[in-house]
Amino acid sequence: MVLLRLSSMALSRSRFALSPLAETLGSMSVLTKPCSDPWLTPWYTRHHDAFHAVLDADPFAKGLVELICSTKYLPGYVTLPPSGGMRTALADELKPVAAARDETVRVDLEAAVAHSWERHDLRWLTGHGWGARTADLFRYTWEEHVLPDWTRRRALLERDISYRAGLLAAYGWPRALQQMNRRSAWVGADAIRFSHQPGPDRVVGEDGMLFVPICVTTGTWLSEEPPARYALVYPARGSAADPTGQRGPARALERLIGAGRAALLHELERPATSTELAIHLGQSLGTIGGHLAVLRDADLIVGTRVGRRVVYRRTETGDRLAARHAI
Repeated sequence: MVLLRLSSMALSRSRFALSPLAETLGSMSVLTKPCSDPWLTPWYTRHHDAFHAVLDADPFAKGLVELICSTKYLPGYVTLPPSGGMRTALADELKPVAAARDETVRVDLEAAVAHSWERHDLRWLTGHGWGARTADLFRYTWEEHVLPDWTRRRALLERDISYRAGLLAAYGWPRALQQMNRRSAWVGADAIRFSHQPGPDRVVGEDGMLFVPICVTTGTWLSEEPPARYALVYPARGSAADPTGQRGPARALERLIGAGRAALLHELERPATSTELAIHLGQSLGTIGGHLAVLRDADLIVGTRVGRRVVYRRTETGDRLAARHAI
């Protein structure tokens, strides 16, 4: 069992972050397999063929992606923790990737082959400048296949962070980590269980852990940068939701409180801010604000301030009403 051990200082400084590099890596994995996620299906359909055409034309890119998507050990040179917090830029993340020495890349890829559940060889690893070639592949995938969808994805990621920040403020880190993935859990007073597999414990540095959501339904990994920087990448809540953001509430509830308010009440199965709701439901902030005021006056929802934002959630009455009229 692998444990991430945190001092009280490291725990107090742990925080959430975004990583375009991790989002791109997760997207590569989605594009190489059959897509079962309705939230990503329209995106998958638009980008699948073009992505595979690029891989088929470049043996290095194809070999790298196929290995990354079929191993329990992701190469360390492409999984460094993000350094820009919520404003991390892909260009900054790709600098150390491009600068990775060929010797480092080969060692990482050989370890990935050794931990793969498929048979691989490294015959495609020819020439030199493998770090720079890897950075070029990630930059292409981001610009052509992820960036056009980033506004929608970022809204979902920020919503997950808002939800967990609310749990953190109310209950502390153990509750905020619940259901982050199937394996991770708080252990004792100072450790996070990352994996059931045997391995040495890691001691998190005084700057604390980073928790990085991505828009895939599966896929968790630990990003590591010596001597003691760590980031836990995990699937964001709600990434398997309907791509339109609409859950189709029952007609009876629509007649009772209106179609817009019914959709919003169902959407608040997961707490969110008014801005996140507006983006996800495709409505103006003014419209969302009006619906929230009515639902709040009816004691169906409640708002809780988390820093500068107000996160809305259903009350017990709202839960019962939504459950009774769910399809």
